[in-house]
Amino acid sequence: MDQMPWLNDRGAVSDAFDLIRQYGDDAGFEAASRADRSRDIGNHIHFCHWRQIERLVVLMSVGRAVGTIH
Repeated sequence: MDQMPWLNDRGAVSDAFDLIRQYGDDAGFEAASRADRSRDIGNHIHFCHWRQIERLVVLMSVGRAVGTIH
C-alpha cells in the first residue's frame, strides 16, 4: 500500500466497516463515489474524509498486517 490512511478518530474505522458490511467488495467504489459527490458540491472536508475511508477499506481488505509489527 503506497499511502497509509490518516484517521482522525474511531469514526473513520466505523465508516469503513459499515461500507464493507453494506457493499462488500464494492465498498471502496462506494467510498470513492461519496468522495466524488462531496468534491462536486465543494465540500472539501467530506471529500478528504471519504478518500481516507476509501484507502482504509483497501487496507482492511488485504487480510494481513501491513506496516511495522511490534
